[in-house]
Amino acid sequence: MIIRPVRDSAADAAAVREVAAAAFGGPAATVRQDAPDVRAVRHEARTRHLVRTDPQGCWLAEDGGRTVGAALSLRREGLWLLAVLVVDPAVQGKGVGRLLLQRAAAHGRGCLRGMLCASPSPAAARRYRLSGFTLHPAMQLQGPVDRAGLQDPGDLPVHPGGPGQLHLLDSVDRRLRGAAHGPDHGFMLAHFEELLVADSLAGSGYCYRDGGEVKLLAATSKRIAVRLLREALARVPEGTDALVEHLTAEQEWAVDVGLEVGLTVGTRGYVALRGMRPPVPYLPNGAFL
Repeated sequence: MIIRPVRDSAADAAAVREVAAAAFGGPAATVRQDAPDVRAVRHEARTRHLVRTDPQGCWLAEDGGRTVGAALSLRREGLWLLAVLVVDPAVQGKGVGRLLLQRAAAHGRGCLRGMLCASPSPAAARRYRLSGFTLHPAMQLQGPVDRAGLQDPGDLPVHPGGPGQLHLLDSVDRRLRGAAHGPDHGFMLAHFEELLVADSLAGSGYCYRDGGEVKLLAATSKRIAVRLLREALARVPEGTDALVEHLTAEQEWAVDVGLEVGLTVGTRGYVALRGMRPPVPYLPNGAFL
């Protein structure tokens, strides 16, 4: 068994995607309606982005020349984040995940806070709890949007955002989770369909939407968060199911919005945190948290 750094190469990016597909059934096993090649390209682009920003946090496990596991992690201003930890089912239970997590966690040495989105796997939950993370059971909202449930937006304007709002986005991030997303916003702007921004005397916030998925939402108040989520759901294309993931009990404002527009609530996995409580109001991105 060899544990080595992930290289910034097409071959290594494809290897990470393939082992993720083996572990989870595909790079994006959700209600997405993209063509599979679009999902694959984005998955590999994310791997190469993280290898460039955090080369010491990205690791592959190889056995006999075959990739059997991968871990991708990142540091952002004192916050350590685990983006990916996957192990081929053929070698699960043999310590591969533990070794990869140890290597990735070393990249976060000195960070006071940690954050990750965990799958429902009991083995994963055990691994993260033993690593000192508090497991917050997570919900998801899914289904067609009943537009009759979308309420009048009131006096909080929401408009499309772009690179000119990066300072605002990072300011909101720091207030909520103690660290900016920094270079990750550039990736999300390039790969997600739309950024929505609210900025007024009442506060600030933003939301990324991609097709029917709400990819990340952060706001300085629940009122602004509700307005952003309603706007994002209103923009989901007709005939496309919405998906909002990684809601902890602290995000009941989002559950209420989902129920208003007819989405179904289910449970899936955990938001795992160390040295911090769930940011509120905040909906993390599975890869960039």
